[in-house]
Amino acid sequence: MAEIIGRKNEVKEFNRIYKSSKAEFVVVFGRRRVGKTFIVNQLYSSQMCFYHTGLSPIENDSNVKKQLQNFAFSLANYGLKMDSVPDNWLEAFELLKRLVLQKPVVKGKRRVIFIDEMPWMDTPKSGFITGFEHFWNGWAANQSDIMLIVCGSATSWISDNLINNHGGLYNRVTREIHLKPFTLSECKDYYKKHHITFDLYDQIQSYMILGGIPYYLDMLSPDESLAQNIDNLFFKKNAKLRLEYDRLFSSIFINADTYKKVVGVLAEKRIGFTRKEISQMADIPYGGGLSNMLKVLETNDLIVSYIPFGMTKKDTMYKLVDPYCLFYNYFAKVTNNENFFSENANTSKLNSWRGYAFEDFCYSQIDSIKKSLGISGVNTEICPFISKGTSENDGVQIDMVISRADRVINLCEIKFYTDDFTLTKQYDRELRHKMTVLTETAKKRLRYAPNIHLTLITTFGLKQNEYSSRFQNVITIEDF
Repeated sequence: MAEIIGRKNEVKEFNRIYKSSKAEFVVVFGRRRVGKTFIVNQLYSSQMCFYHTGLSPIENDSNVKKQLQNFAFSLANYGLKMDSVPDNWLEAFELLKRLVLQKPVVKGKRRVIFIDEMPWMDTPKSGFITGFEHFWNGWAANQSDIMLIVCGSATSWISDNLINNHGGLYNRVTREIHLKPFTLSECKDYYKKHHITFDLYDQIQSYMILGGIPYYLDMLSPDESLAQNIDNLFFKKNAKLRLEYDRLFSSIFINADTYKKVVGVLAEKRIGFTRKEISQMADIPYGGGLSNMLKVLETNDLIVSYIPFGMTKKDTMYKLVDPYCLFYNYFAKVTNNENFFSENANTSKLNSWRGYAFEDFCYSQIDSIKKSLGISGVNTEICPFISKGTSENDGVQIDMVISRADRVINLCEIKFYTDDFTLTKQYDRELRHKMTVLTETAKKRLRYAPNIHLTLITTFGLKQNEYSSRFQNVITIEDF
């Protein structure tokens, strides 16, 4: 059995569920390639009385007949003798019940049933949910030693049909485990285990491209530099992660091209767009259909919605945050240079991307930032600040605002540098202007004047000079 790197909290939760004294219906969800199947197989492969994975709609014109045939193959692999393929899902799950009943009941042990990529199995007009619902409600839920684990990359399907089901499966899921990408610390453990010697600067860059997705990390070669690895994965002919983009969307969304169009639009502006702007740019009607698409993209951890500080719900912005999708759209989608990353490593093109990508990275590390500030237990609202002002020179944009319940606001400047950051006289003047505009906006929104704490989040640190004391807090990548 391969070693599970990281995932300490998830493993602890799985073990706690396994030791419960009742039937468990566990839903494991998260972005595609994040390691859902791996962790379940590593924990329970020796205790599974049945394991099945749905047929991918990418390789197959996946209809109900093929899905049922595939299910029958899995039943046979685990010892059930059948005369023919089941005609429908009611019959198929009745056969699964028969198979499980053949397995011995062992005191202190679970009969584990693992159904992977369940959303793929629910083909149009197949009656899948009806059959599955009857299996759980009519039998499995009453077997105290049953542990049913369901996985799926189509998180929106999982949410609508299982977690938030309003029909026969209402409130039937007993546990939910949202498997997220590796943290930076878990990535560091992965590199060490696989003898990859990236320094901390390149570890951050790797995270800003691959996003802590274990499947992508597995493609890294320990014998090559980060730049060589990225060229091989994104820019060489038939590079694996150049081809991955279409597969990612096709595996999650039925109308994948439309979703890719929306994501392509969001990749054009780092702060994102309003729903009206997305409608105009993607040429998609401004209505419930677009709203649902944005909800689905957010549920699948590809985008986030936020209200800029000082604005209202009608000003909601939608922003692409998946590092892989951002890097693909910025570079891999538009260049044929097979050595693009190596040849442009020190150019303004990549340096500009690093700055934007580091901002997104910092938003993914909010818990670490709050811990560094000593405010882990303080309620906060965290978002960018955008003020157009009355003229071009009055416009203000702040990378991150942390509005705290203790009447303090952290105005965060985020800088990705190869050395210590230097605060110049001109930049100090800009910061004082930002503080003034933010204070005035905060007075209107919060109805009191908060204390503004200027905070620098950067790679290595702050060079001391006559202006450096302007920052009350300095957070570096070591703190992550």
